[in-house]
Amino acid sequence: MKKLTDKNKRFIFGLIAIIALIGGWFMADGTGSEIQLKDILPFETQYVWMMKQARTILETYHVNGDKDKKSDEELFYGAMKGMVAAWGDPYSRFVDPNELKQEEIDIEGEYGGLGLYIGSRDGKILVVSPIEGTPADKAGLQPMDEIVKVDDDVVLGWNINDVVEKLRGKPGTSVTVWVRREGHDELLRFDMTRELIKIDSVNQKRLTNDVAYIRITHFTQKTAEEMQRALNTALETKAKGLVLDLRNNPGGLLDASVAVADYFLDGGEVVSIKGRVEKANEVYEAKPGVLFAGPVSVLINEGSASASEIVAGALKDRNRAVLVGEKSFGKGSVQTLFKLPDGSGLFVTIAKYYTPSGVTIDGVGIKPDIEVKGKYTGDLKDDAQLQRALKEVEGLLAKASDK
Repeated sequence: MKKLTDKNKRFIFGLIAIIALIGGWFMADGTGSEIQLKDILPFETQYVWMMKQARTILETYHVNGDKDKKSDEELFYGAMKGMVAAWGDPYSRFVDPNELKQEEIDIEGEYGGLGLYIGSRDGKILVVSPIEGTPADKAGLQPMDEIVKVDDDVVLGWNINDVVEKLRGKPGTSVTVWVRREGHDELLRFDMTRELIKIDSVNQKRLTNDVAYIRITHFTQKTAEEMQRALNTALETKAKGLVLDLRNNPGGLLDASVAVADYFLDGGEVVSIKGRVEKANEVYEAKPGVLFAGPVSVLINEGSASASEIVAGALKDRNRAVLVGEKSFGKGSVQTLFKLPDGSGLFVTIAKYYTPSGVTIDGVGIKPDIEVKGKYTGDLKDDAQLQRALKEVEGLLAKASDK
């Protein structure tokens, strides 16, 4: 038998020590209480050992050697993202501290990028909607475009958060996005320059003497207040009816959507959420009284998602508005942020939305009462969906005046 070298001895004694640790227990504190190792490890000990082996193999044999060596923090964050992705839910995701700071900036309504909201479906990264007036909107990106490549990186199979990070950057920097669009055999290329994206979530104008128009582009912390001001302006200028445009609205904050629906509903249910734990089951109701009592038509399309679907679904089910346009996106799940000790965060899908009639939105979407094909322009002259929505409101006003 070959004589053991000092190196082999160290390896064997180290391995024995690891096996002893894995198979036994250790003292957690000075009280003498015994804690099994399996009680504190996130996985079975054999998988923890395999992770150690994998790291050693990468660091020893990877062709780039020390040049691409990763820190403990980088490897940990990568492992966290992989673990969450293994759940198979595109909306549950881990974000590191820097990414979480960016998420908080988004909620406040300002960031550097293209002004593009994306979602994930069947493993594809899809455009939910571009924000009006942003580089993505000006370039011509459309809802349901599948993002295939960003600059030199093919993003097929990527985590949605990684794609978002790739699309964003300092204002003034350029980015090229290739998308697959229905009806086109080849990928479409879009060259864009990033800008500082400032989101004004509510815009308004007048369509006729009697009918006001309000467009909500996103549901942020400021939306409820902005919507209240817009409705007050409409009322002060004697508007009798309203077209509420939620097309290409990717959603946002749940509380903001409930507040907007509340302006039109006299008490009763707006939306319910149902999940596994008690705190994830709740019914959100409107307060008694309404701010705007006139007839309403709501515009939706395939770019209307999440919070915008809550508003549309509530007003439809409560017979408070006529929905015009095309079927919505179908993102009807609730994500809650769990902040971790190092400043990172875990967004977890804890529940699904249900409209007042008990219909689920997730993966299904909301069908309009009146289907009208067309694209959003916001101009009454060439926007067929807007023309039909106005016609519906005028019809309801005429019926009311005949009574």
